[in-house]
Amino acid sequence: MFSLTALAQQQNSKKEFTTNGKKITVYTTAEKSDLRLTATDNLVFSASQQPLEVEISVFVEPSKRFQTFMGIGGAITDASAEVFAKLSKEKQTEFLNAYYDKQKGIGYSLLRTTIQSSDFSSGSYSYIEEGDKDLKTFSIDHDKQYRIPLIKQAIKTAGGKLTTYVAPWSPNAFMKSNKNVLKGGTLLPEYYQTWADFYVKFIKAYEKEGIPIWGTSTQNEPMAIQTWESCIYTAEAERDFIKNFLGPTLKKEKLGDKKIIVWDHNRDLMNHRANVIYSDPEASKYVWGMGFHWYENWSGGALMFDNVAKVKEAYPDKELLFTEGCVEKFDAKKYQFWGNGERYGTSMINDFNNGTAGWTDWNILLDQNGGPNHVGNFCFSPIHADTTTGELIYTPSYYYIGHFSKFIRLDAVRVSSAVSRSALLSTSFLNTDGTIATVVMNHTDNEIIYNLIIASEKTAVKIPAHAIQTLVY
Repeated sequence: MFSLTALAQQQNSKKEFTTNGKKITVYTTAEKSDLRLTATDNLVFSASQQPLEVEISVFVEPSKRFQTFMGIGGAITDASAEVFAKLSKEKQTEFLNAYYDKQKGIGYSLLRTTIQSSDFSSGSYSYIEEGDKDLKTFSIDHDKQYRIPLIKQAIKTAGGKLTTYVAPWSPNAFMKSNKNVLKGGTLLPEYYQTWADFYVKFIKAYEKEGIPIWGTSTQNEPMAIQTWESCIYTAEAERDFIKNFLGPTLKKEKLGDKKIIVWDHNRDLMNHRANVIYSDPEASKYVWGMGFHWYENWSGGALMFDNVAKVKEAYPDKELLFTEGCVEKFDAKKYQFWGNGERYGTSMINDFNNGTAGWTDWNILLDQNGGPNHVGNFCFSPIHADTTTGELIYTPSYYYIGHFSKFIRLDAVRVSSAVSRSALLSTSFLNTDGTIATVVMNHTDNEIIYNLIIASEKTAVKIPAHAIQTLVY
């Protein structure tokens, strides 16, 4: 018996694509212009000859198909929800439509949220009284003030469904080696079962509120000792916690359908984590796939995009999900800094081409200070709210993300897409309605004319300097 999703995927994987009678609509966002997800051209295909080396071309082969797309979205943190609550009703509606409405906005379909507090909360808090190892005092009342109402409105605006997954930043202090929710520490073995039960309590409490939970990661950034809520798991510790506690506990509590995401940290060490956990069949059977972030360049090195591809190559049956990225070190003078948007475009194209099924931004909304954040780790979000004026500020990142999330729909399948010159980046997806969305990014200082070539058909497209386009055909 097929689910509708599985049936759509099967039909999509068999459907032949044709350029016959197809028109190409081009949407463009460009620096030093008013173009923001703007329809800029309507083109048609014509006969293609052998492209020359002096031309720049994007080659799409729709018959070569890869991962199924599960969505793009962002995190509803306490910070985002607290800022949202300060907006006027009119601005709240504008904001919700901007992210979650498929026509008026960019059609987000994924949502990440936190189990207990993160740094993007006004302060540390817990769902239980300290020392309550039996979880008798468990309550999500804290979240009912700001976070849960915003999540419910987001789901409603998205048409009634957002694939929602959760992540903890730290167990309670009494469960940890350093007796502190901040600054790392490890989960003490005698509290492994208590902590596994905690996930169950959280998932059931949120679902009772009408928020279906698709999955959970084991731990946000398990190798980072942060000044904020954090907890360290070696690869072996995460493997054993999943194998002996989290996996069996979710199954026993009839939550075995909830997906477990491992790692949830940067691309640098993801291969080691995959090798250790996936090579253990008793742990691996509980794991849906791996989450990853983009902050590995803190050391001054380059982004490790190839590691994503290497995990997918080694473990093709496991999924990949980008679970967090943001532009750090908030500076209001850089609201419109174009490089921030290009950072998103570069990462999203590479991550999708390397096998990720979905992509999740960090905070969907922050204030004019890049917070609130209770340890001063102020960052950018795609949309900011100036709480003194009540205005919303849309950054380039919002539009760059929109070039993917607005046009690539759920259950689309990635198809082969390649470029002939490094001036451009590209990825392509075949939607279930038979249309293809090809995203092309120009990160150079020059306007470029390029060919879009499919089999023996082509069209010529002009892309401005420092621009991103989505071609729908």
